[in-house]
Amino acid sequence: MADYDIIALGEALIEFNQTEPGRDQYLQGYGGDTSNAVIAAARAGARCAYLSRVGGDAFGEQLLALWRREGVDVAGVEVAADAHTGVYFVQHGPQGHVFNYLRRGSAASRMSAAGLARGMIGRARFLHVSGISLAISDSACDTVFAALEHARQAGVQTSLDSNLRLRLWPLARARAILREAMAGVDLFLPSMDDMRHLTGHEDADATLDWIRAAGAAGVVVLKLGKDGAVLDDGSQRLRLPGCPVRAVDATGAGDCFAGNLLARRVRGDSWPDAVAYANAAAALSTLGYGAVDPMPRPEAVFARLASA
Repeated sequence: MADYDIIALGEALIEFNQTEPGRDQYLQGYGGDTSNAVIAAARAGARCAYLSRVGGDAFGEQLLALWRREGVDVAGVEVAADAHTGVYFVQHGPQGHVFNYLRRGSAASRMSAAGLARGMIGRARFLHVSGISLAISDSACDTVFAALEHARQAGVQTSLDSNLRLRLWPLARARAILREAMAGVDLFLPSMDDMRHLTGHEDADATLDWIRAAGAAGVVVLKLGKDGAVLDDGSQRLRLPGCPVRAVDATGAGDCFAGNLLARRVRGDSWPDAVAYANAAAALSTLGYGAVDPMPRPEAVFARLASA
């Protein structure tokens, strides 16, 4: 039996989230896509671990304390005394939320394949990575590919969230690297917003056709934000609607979706049931500010599904 249901790799950051549009007040919280996802999975009942590097600073200590509180194993998190922990700011306006980062040279951006906790990966059922982890530095990109290859050799299922951030790398490089990565994973989790940049398509079916033509052979779940998701398991395409809510902050909603989807799969849910659960969890996560604090626990998600 595997020691972990889900192990994720990437960069966690300290978040400063604007409380209201136009105001100079910010709430401190936590972010980082794969960290958000693994915390969401842990709240959903999965046994989780995280692989990363944090700075030898107060923010790094806060992140370690967060993961421990959430029940996420931190044996694979290295503390780098000579580097800082990344920080980002979320501002809200008419066009939604806008991110600004202070992450250049961060501890996580200096991760390397040589320092990869391969033994932990081999003891998991799923390895989850993201496009951000591929983009933050060349060494981080190499580390992600090394982790994916080790997972495949160990019989561990792999999951990739597109999470395209064009501030981190040029579109042409992002397209090439993501195509290579998506071709080898068991689960690809792109968002429609990301795929518009990568493909030029506005239609979900055309986007999924492009993804298949690009080499993705595993299950694909195309995230549509408030409109739900489209599941393509290779034999069928099924659109599952979103859950209407009065959202106040969508920061981390896609990460919440990913973590809950993986958690429900390892608990035995069918793909459609897991996607429906993840849709509800992601919707509930938008009812409060910040990426982590509003992420729901199973009782709230099941109550939302029962009321639909």
